[in-house]
Amino acid sequence: MLAAGGANGALVETGDIVLHADGGFEPRTLPRRGYAPIEFQGHFDVDSKSGPRPIALAQVVVDFDRDGHLDAAGLPTCAAEAVANLGVQEARELCRGAIVGTGHIEAAVTAGSQTFHASSPVTLFNAPPIGGAPAVVLHARTSAPAIQVFAIPIPIERRPGRFRYRAVVDLPPILGGNGSITHLDLQIGRRFRFGGRLHSYVSARCTDSVLETRGRFTFADGTVIEGSVEKFCRPILRRPGR
Repeated sequence: MLAAGGANGALVETGDIVLHADGGFEPRTLPRRGYAPIEFQGHFDVDSKSGPRPIALAQVVVDFDRDGHLDAAGLPTCAAEAVANLGVQEARELCRGAIVGTGHIEAAVTAGSQTFHASSPVTLFNAPPIGGAPAVVLHARTSAPAIQVFAIPIPIERRPGRFRYRAVVDLPPILGGNGSITHLDLQIGRRFRFGGRLHSYVSARCTDSVLETRGRFTFADGTVIEGSVEKFCRPILRRPGR
C-alpha cells in the first residue's frame, strides 16, 4: 500500500495496522547552492485496531532527498560489537565521540494474557563503513519486562536519482518474538571539527523548495506500507549584483 504524506506526515490504515510517520528539519531556510548544517527529526508510531500489540515490524527502509548531504569524514566510529552488551549510558560514554543522533523507542510485549510496555533511549553511533558505504549503529537496551540489548548496524547507501541516500534497518525479534515496536523517534545531527574546519554530519540545500523523505515499512505478516513525507524549505536568495 502506498501513502503520500504532506505537511502533517503520513497516516495509513491497512488491515489491523495503523501507521503514522512524520519528520522535519531545522533551519528551514537553506542555500540554493552549496550546503548548510541542519538537524533532522523523524518519528513513527504503529498501532493495532484490534488489540494492544500490533503486528511486529520487520524492516524499515528510508530514502533521503537528493538535496541532503552526509559528512562523516574524520568523525570517530563505534562498531556494533563494542556496545552489544552495554547499557545506554555505558555505550554513550564508551563511544561519546561517535554519537550522531539520539531518540526513544517503545514496544508492546505480550506474556500470556498480559501486555507490557518496554522502552529505552536510543543512540545512533557513526559506525565503520559497511561494504564501502557509511553506516551507523542503532543502540538501545530494554530493562522491563526483560533485558534485551539492540546494536543494529545500518548501512547508508549512496544512490543516483531522486533520493541520494538509502538506510536499511533490519529489526531483530523483540524479546523472543513476543514484542512489537510501537514508537520510534530520532533527532540526527552533529557538528565537529576535522582538518581545521567545522563539519556537519547532516546538511542540506534547497533547490526546489521541498525536501522529501520516503519510507517503506515491512511487517512480519508480509504487509508493506510505503509512502513519503514532504517538508517545504525556503531558498536563500542572493541580492542583485552578488
